[in-house]
Amino acid sequence: MKIAIHHRKEGFSSSWIKYCKEHGIDYKIVNCYDTGIVDQLADCDALMWHFHQANCRDILFAKQLIYSLQTAGKVVFPDFHTAWHFDDKVGQMYLLESVGAPVVPSYIFYDKEKALEWVNKTDFPKVFKLRTGSGSSQVRLIEDRFAAVKVVKQAFGKGFSQYEAKSNFRERWRKYRKGDTGLFDVVKGLIRFGYTTDFDRVAGKEKGYVYFQDFVKGNNFDIRVIVIEGKAFAIKRLVRKNDFRASGSGFVEYDKVNFDTETVKLSFEITEKLKSQSLAIDYVFRDGEPMIVEISYGYIKEVYEKCTGYWDRELKWHEGKFNPQGWMVESVIKKVQKRTEKVTLK
Repeated sequence: MKIAIHHRKEGFSSSWIKYCKEHGIDYKIVNCYDTGIVDQLADCDALMWHFHQANCRDILFAKQLIYSLQTAGKVVFPDFHTAWHFDDKVGQMYLLESVGAPVVPSYIFYDKEKALEWVNKTDFPKVFKLRTGSGSSQVRLIEDRFAAVKVVKQAFGKGFSQYEAKSNFRERWRKYRKGDTGLFDVVKGLIRFGYTTDFDRVAGKEKGYVYFQDFVKGNNFDIRVIVIEGKAFAIKRLVRKNDFRASGSGFVEYDKVNFDTETVKLSFEITEKLKSQSLAIDYVFRDGEPMIVEISYGYIKEVYEKCTGYWDRELKWHEGKFNPQGWMVESVIKKVQKRTEKVTLK
């Protein structure tokens, strides 16, 4: 058995490689950007690639390559069920609604007149989002009809940039004052007012649709539960000061007391319904009931290194450090072994 790993400085791959080395697992470093990548994988049983939603090259072909290999019989991480909806909030809405998950009520329009008609009837505030983006990027609280009409007209007019220089600079400045980033990062934010990112240039404008969610009041935090290979761990993310957004705030709590087992149980159930290898689920709460905001297969692994333990599928708590990236490798190995057994039986 041999596992191919696409390595990049950030992401999961360094942990995957370390796990393979420590456990004597045969692996091979590959470059998924190479024109001959399919030939490179000929002697491998699986491919693991933590592709990123803000990488201008990844968004062009990552899913197409991964799913092609899966169709051809390779074990892949992430597979189709895990990643087709990655960085697509509208796709996630359809998926969660189809399996009866408790998603925050959401509204998508592909027609300007119908969107304006809804705006004139609905109540406010509402949360406006683009299909793409992470860390609360391009997420706005729409306070009234006037603001909603403006957003609708832009959505069906010039559209929205994938990179918003003004809000991004504010976030860099906030993190600099908090001590979470350096002055050079702030300077880069200033430069972005004149020179946008490679990702923004490749992705182009988001337009031709408009997407809103209900604003669930009374939440000064959200809960993220991540489920991998029958195990779950969680963090509590506090909202920014004078803001409603928790994702990317940098204010995180880890104590087990912050999490209720019913939400963890629900997370296991949803992961199983979606057949996902790795699922991060973001929750807010209405009258104590969890409601899903969005989902993802990936996350910034360093944020979770302070987690104090994890739950197994029977909701038993396991105190202490753990290795979620190792669980990913184990899940791939199990799938390869299972597939090999089926071939042998034939």
